[in-house]
Parts: sequence; C-alpha cells; structure tokens
Amino acid sequence: MKVPKGTLILIGGAEDKGDGRALTRNREYEEFEILSELLPKDKKRNKKKIEIITTASSVPKEVNEMYKEAFKKIGFKEVGFINMSNHEEADYPKYVERIHKAHSVLFSGGDQFRLATILGSSDVIDAVKHKYVHDSDFIVAGTSAGAMAMSGLMLYEGENNEAMLSQTVKFSSGLGFIHGCIIDTHFIKRGRFGRLAQSIVMNPACIGIGLGEDTALVIKKGNRAECKGSGMVVIIDGKDVGHTNIAYAAPDVPLCIENLRVHILSKRNGYALKEREFLPSKQDIKAERHTTVIVKGKTKLKDKPAAKKSKAKKSKTKKSKK
Repeated sequence: MKVPKGTLILIGGAEDKGDGRALTRNREYEEFEILSELLPKDKKRNKKKIEIITTASSVPKEVNEMYKEAFKKIGFKEVGFINMSNHEEADYPKYVERIHKAHSVLFSGGDQFRLATILGSSDVIDAVKHKYVHDSDFIVAGTSAGAMAMSGLMLYEGENNEAMLSQTVKFSSGLGFIHGCIIDTHFIKRGRFGRLAQSIVMNPACIGIGLGEDTALVIKKGNRAECKGSGMVVIIDGKDVGHTNIAYAAPDVPLCIENLRVHILSKRNGYALKEREFLPSKQDIKAERHTTVIVKGKTKLKDKPAAKKSKAKKSKTKKSKK
C-alpha cells in the first residue's frame, strides 16, 4: 500500500461517549475528545457522514444506538451503520458506494477475528483503503477489536498470566491498514503487557502498540502518531532485545526478555513508527525549558543565558594582566 494521505485512528476501547464513565480525576480530560476526531472540521460538516461498521459486534443494534446517542450529544447526526454478517455482503455495491461518500469510517469493537475473516479482501475494505490512500480528508478509525484488526499481523488470542508463558499468543492476518506493528487494546485495565511483549519478541521487526481505554493514537501518513485521550499508549520495541528463551522454551514455560524497550505516551506525546523514535509534545519541551533548577543553592531558569561580564570587570582584568 502506498503512503496514505488520510488519517488512521487507533482507539483502545471504552472511549468517552458522554455517559459519565470516563475518569474525571485526570486534569486534562476532555469530553468526547476521541470521537470528535472523527468529525468533519469544515463548515459543511452536516453534509458529510460517518459510517460505523459493526461487523465485529455480536450486538450490532445496541452498538448502533450507543454511538447514535453519543454523536447526538456532540451535535452531529449524520451517522450511518453498516453491519455485514458474511463475506458476500462485504462485496455489496450499495455498501461500497456508502464508503465512497463517507468522511470517516469507524470499525466498532467485538471480535477482531470475526471482523478480519468477514471483511478481509472484500470490496468494502478495498474502497476504504482507496480513500485512505488518496483522500487527505478521509479518516479510518477502529476501537477495541476494530483497532486490533487495523494491522497486517493481528493478535487475536493471548492469556493474561502473572508470568509470560511460552506459546500462549496467536496471530492471523488483519485488515492491513498499517504494517510493521501489532496492536492491543484495553491494555492497562486488562493487564495485557505480557502478551504484547511476547508478540513483539516473536516478531522483533514489529512495533507493539498497547492502547489504554479512552485513549487513541492518531497516525498521519502511516508514520507520525500522536496520543489523544485520558489514558496512555505503551510502545514496545524489541529491536535491541538481547537474551530471551522464547526460541526454545517448552509450552507454558515462563519467558524472559533482556533489553526490551518501552515508551509511555500520554496526551500530545508522539511516536515515529518507522524511525522508532519518541516525540515529546511541544508543551512538554516548552515547560522543560522553563523548569527551575537548583545550582549551588541558587534557583535559576534552565534556558536563562549566562550573564555577560561587565565592561568594568573586563577593563580591570586587562590592567591586571599588564
């Protein structure tokens, strides 16, 4: 796939829908912060539509009502729902046409394996990818299982144990909107660090993306990503791993890993996927420059330039040298 002009949004699940479930202790919490990223930004927003694909869900009607109510609270009513229950339906021209007219497409949560097997290599997915590659205003988003299915290599099963046990994670092909990464969701709340770490050690060329709830990674041009929402995104990089017993450990034997790199992103922090580089937010950089430090008992600003010597002192120095 070519470098996409559109935006990809990976959501960790349980995004704020105005139902009062979000953690309010976070001082930077913003209501509807993540869902608002799917909305058109121009004045003609009411002429554009969001299509929500509920194929992953076993209760699509309930999901429809939930999102319809959430976007209604935001003040946006142009929301459609597409539920395809088999691969044949995923090739229907009427659904392809709706994708071509959409401003953004959101894949709901549920079962990522079901989602990928029904929609994989379908006309609907081809239409979404075409818009994602060629339309700079187009947005593709996935939440929970919908986010996990966005990658080329998809984690679809894994255990949450106190120890990482060998051969307890399983993979299959995802929808392929982004490659070179493995995505996990509900990452903090459901204790999924071990299974994503194991996934990355098994596939060291990939970057692990662990998305917390009510948290998203907004990716531009398939590479530059920014964290949004009230939680955190955990990035796991296995490129520099040293010793590990994963290649020879018997099934259900605890694993060990040396030198696994981990980055934690909070709101506004970023990450360059291809360069494997953490990107501090502009706000953090500005605050860091103005942070006070103690030097020999005196407080001064980090970015305060060193005081210039006065002319009087310079002249005295010259005289003393003579």
